[in-house]
Amino acid sequence: MRPRYADLFKALLDDDPRRADAAYDAVLFDRGEALPDLQELLRTASDPRLRFYAVQLMGFSGDARAVPMVVEALDDADASVRAEACRSIEDLRAKDALDALSQRTRDLDPHVRRAAREAVAVLTRRSRG
Repeated sequence: MRPRYADLFKALLDDDPRRADAAYDAVLFDRGEALPDLQELLRTASDPRLRFYAVQLMGFSGDARAVPMVVEALDDADASVRAEACRSIEDLRAKDALDALSQRTRDLDPHVRRAAREAVAVLTRRSRG
């Protein structure tokens, strides 16, 4: 992982909300440039908050290269990460991920089920429209 992003990812969990917000905004501003580091963060972070941020930022990237990693996050151990993966798939307009997303409509967690249903509905409407 490049040092710039390692520092920014560490700052995402800073107790000072201004520092955490600034780090988030810096990664968000970089979008596609940060994608490889976000993917590594998703694969390696033990803290579910960091995995959540990685998935969310990949969704906001608008970069189709993020889709496979976000789809993998649908199976994360943490429900908040799975729910955010559903929302990120919607943000990425990844209609090719509808099958994987549909499986989450039966998730044990109600927040994941709701996020999956909403994302499926939006992506299905877009494919018809």
